[in-house]
Amino acid sequence: MKKKNAKSKKRKSRIRLMHQYYSYTGFYNFVWRSVKKAIIPIILFVAALFALDRYVLDVEGMLVTVTETYSPLGIITVFLISESLLGLIPPELFIAWSGKSSTPILFLTFLAAASYVGGIISYYIGRAITKIEVVHQQMEVKMAQHIKNTRKWGGFLIVVGALLPIPFAMTSIAAGIIKFPFQSYLMFGLLRFLRFYLYALVIFEMV
Repeated sequence: MKKKNAKSKKRKSRIRLMHQYYSYTGFYNFVWRSVKKAIIPIILFVAALFALDRYVLDVEGMLVTVTETYSPLGIITVFLISESLLGLIPPELFIAWSGKSSTPILFLTFLAAASYVGGIISYYIGRAITKIEVVHQQMEVKMAQHIKNTRKWGGFLIVVGALLPIPFAMTSIAAGIIKFPFQSYLMFGLLRFLRFYLYALVIFEMV
């Protein structure tokens, strides 16, 4: 009984210390700022989608046409490339497309897997950058704050990057640059799947 109490106290003490550390280093403020920045684009996207569908064009019909015209493999490949290169195309567009496919959950899972794999590719891009001195120096300057945050918060920042609508590729590249443990990166990155399923709950209803 005493051993259990000692373990419980030790666990609580560790959690308290972690909370103090993340509070002191500004992690919670960073997450809050990221959430606030993310909420506006999401609201704008949903509002634009609703307005377009109601007043301008048939978004549902357009998505069905895209689904019937282009092969799923081609669309998912484009998304994979986008997710590997700094997330150039908003994932929400592809989530909306999957909602009009013949098997929405299956294609949504393929998209989530493509995003996950894209993150892994970005991670290895970060690792490769460290071997090219000139590129490494330039990226160290351009991504200085992101790299600094990744060094400070490690796995928690990867969790935030996987769940919130901030560039997951940037977080993954920074993780590669600082040589964050790959196995841990893979584990934290799995939350990318959760993000896609949660967003689909809203977007599927819109389209």
